[in-house]
Amino acid sequence: MPSPRLALAPLFLLAVAARADLPTTDWPAWRGTGGTGVVAGAKPPVKWSDNRNIRWKAEVPGLGFSTPIVWKDRVYVLTAVDTGGEAAAAPAQAVPVPVEGGKGRGGKRGGPPGGFGGGMKPSSPHEFVVLALDRATGRTVWRQVARREVPHEGKHATNSFASGSPITDGERLYVTFGSRGYYCYDLDGKLIWEKDLGDLRTRNSFGEGSSPALAGDHLLITCDQEEGSFVVALDKRTGREVWRKERAERSSWSTPLVVEAAGRRQAIVAAAGRTRSYDPATGEIIWEAGGLTENVIPMPVTGHGLVYVMSGFRGYAIQAIRLDAKGDVTDSPAIVWNVRKSAPYVPSPVLSGDRLYMIKSNEAVLSCLDARTGAVLYQDQRLEGLRGMYASPLAAGGYVYLIGREGTAMVIRDAAQFEVVSSNQLDDRFDASPVILGKDLFLRGHRYLYCISEG
Repeated sequence: MPSPRLALAPLFLLAVAARADLPTTDWPAWRGTGGTGVVAGAKPPVKWSDNRNIRWKAEVPGLGFSTPIVWKDRVYVLTAVDTGGEAAAAPAQAVPVPVEGGKGRGGKRGGPPGGFGGGMKPSSPHEFVVLALDRATGRTVWRQVARREVPHEGKHATNSFASGSPITDGERLYVTFGSRGYYCYDLDGKLIWEKDLGDLRTRNSFGEGSSPALAGDHLLITCDQEEGSFVVALDKRTGREVWRKERAERSSWSTPLVVEAAGRRQAIVAAAGRTRSYDPATGEIIWEAGGLTENVIPMPVTGHGLVYVMSGFRGYAIQAIRLDAKGDVTDSPAIVWNVRKSAPYVPSPVLSGDRLYMIKSNEAVLSCLDARTGAVLYQDQRLEGLRGMYASPLAAGGYVYLIGREGTAMVIRDAAQFEVVSSNQLDDRFDASPVILGKDLFLRGHRYLYCISEG
């Protein structure tokens, strides 16, 4: 029988979202608990390297850009292993530290740093793998192969076949491999149910990357593709489909944000045609607004009675929309402010107090806006030493953590003026977003999962 803490986990997640001052002790979804990118009560290191402040690092087989999640004493990681390439059965193993940095930063794993368009359909089977690691040591606790099959389409050179992140309610682990299925395990790795929602056909075979969200007893999944897009709610206990709503959208990759506002729960999904707020119990649309660009990826953030949505492909769009909106609010006063510059393409923003931080496109360029008004605090500040960013920033302990794709990370002051605190380097490549808990910083690279901690 689950402990009272586990049984109350869905309520706990909502309570943390409402109380940003409470220390964050677990990381149940890819953006943590509050959904703002701010980690309460954490004081992770501001300096690290391959031989400094590395508590452990675990080699992860295959390739996956999904952000790990952490619950109690375990870290859960998803990956896809090409069985026609590297060894499929090698488990993640902890590597003693300190370690020596190697040559050839990042190697060739995961394709080139840039790249446009989708890749060719793979010809060899992939194993879609769920790993549970010990939080204290990085050693493998259990490993499950959810499915073994040849992916039905290719992916962008900078994507992976395991880019959606898992989520937990403290009792079960919900896993996404998109077109390769959705899975529910208990926390000891026993499969409870699985669900196949069919094969998505993404723009130019860019691949998939949206993560599921939890709202009460429902697991919410967005399936935006070139034709036949929909959002669906599954019963989290059985996998049974509760409701499904068609969406007049093409491919997008944003994850639903579940919030309590105006006396009701909302699931907000950003997309190019419309940002929509759904009632997660029924699928009813509460409000909707147009105005974003194509290929929407960033997850919304909320604060000050507003939700902030943005996109940065073929133009820039940032909107602050009232959470108590009703109906179609396009071009209405419910959109409190609207800025058409410096928005992110892949990384999600950070809302820390009145400061809204965001990366411009995928460049190593940072802007900070006043979240209440949209006024610029600073704009298009170049992050020297970083060559591009896919990972979403986090704020903790008075700092903002910015993780570059080439292994360089920058820590800046969480303030209205730009101030660099440190620059740090690891011999790896990074596309997954960071996780911060207490004094620990978890970074998932192309080769290793790192636990970074003082001493």
